[in-house]
Amino acid sequence: MKFKNAVVLGLLLFFSLAATSFEAAAAEVREVRFWRAPDHSRVVLDLSSPVSHEVISLSNPNRLVLDIGNAKMGADTSALSFPNSPIDRLRYADKSDGKLRLVFDLNRGVQTRTFLLKAHGEQHDRLVVDFLDQEQSSAPRVVKSVSQSAQRDVVVAIDAGHGGEDPGAIGPGKLREKDVVYQIARRLEKKFASKKGYKVTMIRDGDYYVGLAKRRSLARTAQADFFVSIHADAFTDSRANGSSVYALSARGATSATARILAQSENQADLVGGVSLSDRDEVLAGVLTDLAMTATLDASLNVGSQILGEMGQISRLHSKRVEQAGFAVLKSPDIPSLLVETGFISNPHEASKLKTAGYQEQMAQAIFEGIDRYFRESPPPDTYFAAIKRGDAPTARGQVYVIARGDTLSGIAQRHNISVRDLQQHNGLSNSQIRIGQKIQIPAS
Repeated sequence: MKFKNAVVLGLLLFFSLAATSFEAAAAEVREVRFWRAPDHSRVVLDLSSPVSHEVISLSNPNRLVLDIGNAKMGADTSALSFPNSPIDRLRYADKSDGKLRLVFDLNRGVQTRTFLLKAHGEQHDRLVVDFLDQEQSSAPRVVKSVSQSAQRDVVVAIDAGHGGEDPGAIGPGKLREKDVVYQIARRLEKKFASKKGYKVTMIRDGDYYVGLAKRRSLARTAQADFFVSIHADAFTDSRANGSSVYALSARGATSATARILAQSENQADLVGGVSLSDRDEVLAGVLTDLAMTATLDASLNVGSQILGEMGQISRLHSKRVEQAGFAVLKSPDIPSLLVETGFISNPHEASKLKTAGYQEQMAQAIFEGIDRYFRESPPPDTYFAAIKRGDAPTARGQVYVIARGDTLSGIAQRHNISVRDLQQHNGLSNSQIRIGQKIQIPAS
């Protein structure tokens, strides 16, 4: 009898411990975050461990039901709001089978997608729910005009790295790379927008994540003539410092630093959140024909110009344009560069990168490098090409940037003024000019 009682007690203890263990194994939703992008709304659930989940779409009224297996809500969602999105509110409750049920009340019917992101680096396991504004479509085939009589704008695509779920590198005082580079990108946008002959497209126009392949796709959709991705470097040794410029390499990295940086930047999708279907697009991009000598030559040319400008305001980490297999640069028909504006992990450089003054200087350096290239080597159907041909003379009173092949007498003849007047107006003692030099055309 005592033996039977002991067995019964043992079994009860076993099942009690098993139940306790099962309860302890339940995943916890530690945080719920919301991001708004131009084409979708994203909700991210930060998890203590991997989970399974099921999705049910309901109508009349529109709802999305998300059942998460063996999970508990540990986040405070009372202050969570979903501005400018199809989501009105989020409700949740524990189910009797141990599942956690989340209900998104929607103000309209939308397509949705969900996917899990495994823990990576400092990021925990996450469950991502995207509410798509419209059908996703592949980028259209881009065909640019080559009319010699046209005077279209040069299109510059400006990409602020990281964003949304992906903060990028973190510097002293929790300074986030995504915030610094977005401010520099915005300042750069204003500089191009203020100059005749340019049109700007912002790849990331707010605090949200854009997949690496989609960044390239957005640039192609905008028919960009140039793509520049802005970043801030980081290293385990806080003494590392300096600005640098990177172009694509299809044959391997030009240095160990370039290889390591490319590996790090190419993992951004794992942090920012990209579904399997998006990664298929990345794979397609990797398999794209990379025989693009002219495009790469242009990238290296512009990179050298930018390095020359950045070298006047900061130490250069490398004095040449480095190359590696950056996924974001793999556009065979668009010259592309990745600019590291400094080391956010270096306390001294971080203190500069967070100031408006230094951000303005860095934006100016990037602008000068790109602007000089397009004035020297403009696409044939652009406003800048028309200026070089004399078809679209610069208005008097405007600043003119000396391009390759320019002479003072040629500029004077083009604007119907004398060389002497041009010299006197600009304080020139002779007719010598240099590429990139700025002169003013006297107002009539």
